Amino acid sequence: MAIGVGDKIPDVTLQTMAAEGPRPISTREVFAGKKVVLFGVPGAFTPTCSDHHLPGFVLRAEDILKKGVDRIVGTAVNDVFVMDAWGKVREVGDKVLLLADGNGDFARALGLEQDSSRWGMGRRSRRYAAVVEDGVVKTLHVEEPGKLEVSTADAILQDL
Repeated sequence: MAIGVGDKIPDVTLQTMAAEGPRPISTREVFAGKKVVLFGVPGAFTPTCSDHHLPGFVLRAEDILKKGVDRIVGTAVNDVFVMDAWGKVREVGDKVLLLADGNGDFARALGLEQDSSRWGMGRRSRRYAAVVEDGVVKTLHVEEPGKLEVSTADAILQDL
């Protein structure tokens, strides 16, 4: 069953790229005591994710943070090296913390995993966005496959 409003974010270890290299980071560390905008995408460098979803959060980062958000976090079922390269190519800087869910553990724990095998991508995350306060989901918008409407940065700004 998929996570919903009022549910606690599951405790999962993801990875981020630090100056010294890949670093594990727990969801507890990411969300505890913070107001976080979280979005998930099926894959870095895929057209909709790379050309529209992530750029929207980068472009609107300042507006989102002005609404009392401590951090914007993006995740995908990709390894930490791909996520790091994606952030560099898309010029994310420190506007969005990109977290690698290399084995899909986080997507699976959220109940937001999808089978993308027909596109040669295996098990991936569904596209979604949420507002999370101190680890508890306050709003959640999950897209229908192939859509980018309810999980955009502009849609999340309306929740804030």
